[in-house]
Amino acid sequence: MSGQAFDPKNMIFRNLGNSGLRVPVFSYGGWLTVGYQQKGDIVKELMQTAFDLGINMFDNAEAYASGESETQMGRVIKELGWDRSEIIVTTKVFFGTGNKERHNTRGLSRKHIIEGVNKSLERLGLDYVDIVFAHRPDVTTPLEETVRAFNYLIDNGKTFYWGTSEWSAMQIQQAHEIARRLNMVGPTAEQPHYSMLHRERFEQEYEPLWRYENYGSTIWSPLDSGMLTGKYNDGIPEGSRYHSNLNGAMDENVKHLTSPEGKAKIEKVKQLTKIAERLGGSMTALALAWTLKHKGVSTCILGATKPDQIKENVKALDIYPKLTPDVLEEIEKILDNKPALPAAYGRRGEDGSLI
Repeated sequence: MSGQAFDPKNMIFRNLGNSGLRVPVFSYGGWLTVGYQQKGDIVKELMQTAFDLGINMFDNAEAYASGESETQMGRVIKELGWDRSEIIVTTKVFFGTGNKERHNTRGLSRKHIIEGVNKSLERLGLDYVDIVFAHRPDVTTPLEETVRAFNYLIDNGKTFYWGTSEWSAMQIQQAHEIARRLNMVGPTAEQPHYSMLHRERFEQEYEPLWRYENYGSTIWSPLDSGMLTGKYNDGIPEGSRYHSNLNGAMDENVKHLTSPEGKAKIEKVKQLTKIAERLGGSMTALALAWTLKHKGVSTCILGATKPDQIKENVKALDIYPKLTPDVLEEIEKILDNKPALPAAYGRRGEDGSLI
């Protein structure tokens, strides 16, 4: 596959955790966007816009739009003729494509991991993906079986790396220890929710992973489904994610908006907007730039539904260097939600594990 050469523009690249894979600090994802309302030419426009702005990483999952998101993205990759070596494609396995009553079509058994990824590759029209994430932990499957299955995919050229999504820090650590014992490849990155308003797990529970394992992350919903753009400051506008509320995915968010806690968050957004404007950017740019300041963030997944939104999102790169210690302290005072850290996290044992 060959075509338009990738020009990184002003994009910043970071290693994905301990791996040698260099990823852009912004990537584009299909959750609640591609394969739902966004089909056909608009998907090509969204992905081309991202590519032109230096975003060469595209995130997906077998469950997104019951597989249609992968189909749409795969079609665009083929039509645009991008050099496969110049793009990073990720997907996730666990939920299947909707056949929940069929026990072996979901979860992290060796059977579903291998069959699920093979089907994802068919929909994407690719021979391999760069990373496969375990979309959720599966307590019904022995973790060693899961580790071996992902290594089978790596050994057979179906993926280069594997990761986790919304796993506990303990489960991730256990996967690393099993991989070390078996002389196999452990997970490289976690895909968690992280934003100004959603910090505790990322900054507290996962802290040992960033500190001791140099674990990577591909964070999702950095704008809290639009809450941190300021669009919901005066209600729910038509065409917004809360308004469309695909399959009830935003039910809890909509309900939370009018609660005392939701109103308090809106007030914080209004105060933060003043800082963003003083720095010469939007609230959206400030919220995204803020996430990049955390050492554990490898890439921040954007879920834009319009090309102009992607263009606005990457303006965060202009705000990023302006987030000095003084500005960050000012932001912290407004947020007032910094998680408390334990006094100590332990040390490494001879095998590299935390003790």
